[in-house]
Amino acid sequence: MECTVKWTGDASFSATTGSGHQVAMEGAGELGGTNQAPRPMELILVGAGGCTAYDVVLILKRGRHAVNGCEVRMSAERAETDPKVFTRIHYHYVVSGQSLKPEVVERAIKLSSDKYCSASIMLGKTAEISHDFEIIETAATAP
Repeated sequence: MECTVKWTGDASFSATTGSGHQVAMEGAGELGGTNQAPRPMELILVGAGGCTAYDVVLILKRGRHAVNGCEVRMSAERAETDPKVFTRIHYHYVVSGQSLKPEVVERAIKLSSDKYCSASIMLGKTAEISHDFEIIETAATAP
C-alpha cells in the first residue's frame, strides 16, 4: 500500500492514495488551518469506522442475513500530552435489516473487533475500545 501526501500551503495537505483517490486534510485553526478539510486524526477515526462497518456488513451478508444498513457512530478521547494518541474509542453500531438476531450482530461486531478490522486492532494498542449496538427492523431494501 502506498500514498503520497503533499503540503499545499498553510496547514493544508493533499493525499493521493495508491488506488488513485485524493483526500484533503488540514491542521487545526490554532495551527494555521482554515477548517476546509478534516484533521489527520479525524481521518484515522474515519478509517477505523469504515473498516469495521465494512467487516460487519460483509460478515452478515456472507451469513445470508438480511442486512440493509449499517452506521457506526464513534466517539474518541485523546491523550492530553504529546503524542496525543487515542486513549478511548467507543463504537455504536446501528444495524438495520429484517429479523436480525442480536447474537448474530454481536458476533459480527466481535469478529471485526478481534480478528478482521486492522485499523481498530491497531488503535487498540493505545486505546481502550468499547462497542454497543442497536438493531432497527426495516423493510427489504438495499442501500
